[in-house]
Amino acid sequence: MSFFEYEITKYSAEEFSKFTYFCTSNGECSIDELPSSQIEVFVGFLNKRGAEGWELVEIFFGKDGIVAFWKRAV
Repeated sequence: MSFFEYEITKYSAEEFSKFTYFCTSNGECSIDELPSSQIEVFVGFLNKRGAEGWELVEIFFGKDGIVAFWKRAV
């Protein structure tokens, strides 16, 4: 049987000085139209956590920032 620990991290929009995502007035957000340089910043963020053993479970983009749910084996 595998056991996991979980972590939830919040990142305010101000923390991403080089990262931009787009939100509609309805609150729907996406990174579909980001230039490749912006996506590389996001990939670096994910790879840093992955190198620490964390697996991204879910991520939510909102007008105020990002919430990420992580898990890793213990």
